[in-house]
Amino acid sequence: MQKLAHFIYFKVMGWKMVGKFPGNLDKFVIAVVPHTSYIDFFLGLLIRKVWNEQINFVGKKSLFAFPFGLIFRKLGGEPIDRSKNNDMVSATVKVFERRKKFRLTIAPEGTRKKVEKWKTGFYYIAKGAEVPIVLIAFDFGKKQVKISEPMYATDDKEADFKIYEGFFRGVIGRIPRK
Repeated sequence: MQKLAHFIYFKVMGWKMVGKFPGNLDKFVIAVVPHTSYIDFFLGLLIRKVWNEQINFVGKKSLFAFPFGLIFRKLGGEPIDRSKNNDMVSATVKVFERRKKFRLTIAPEGTRKKVEKWKTGFYYIAKGAEVPIVLIAFDFGKKQVKISEPMYATDDKEADFKIYEGFFRGVIGRIPRK
């Protein structure tokens, strides 16, 4: 399957990789930007197969009921209990504590629509779990996936976000207006 994924990604689609996936790390948060189309999910699955790496996501517990829960778990999903005393950040940090290997993918926009400001959950999850953040850009304009070096969130959120935004400057999503 990995050879087929390589063929589709590099030869059929004509895309390239810029940077290297940190496969030596067992735990980190992956912030993927931009998220403008449902196609991004399938591109992510293809890239995951190209790398042949475990990459995860979280979803509310109710999504993991039978029969879809089997599929979501097979794809790397982890159910999150968002009950009254369990916010998403804290619940996700607990997953990092529980799992030996967990590479969480999050779209900071929180939607496929155009946003003026990213949600900050990925940042606080990384800080709470004491894991690095890896930035990944799906650049449909240049037909490339760009991967950053792992970086730890500091206590200066504004400075960190300037670095993150700089990494994604000029990147074009599948639907540019979004």
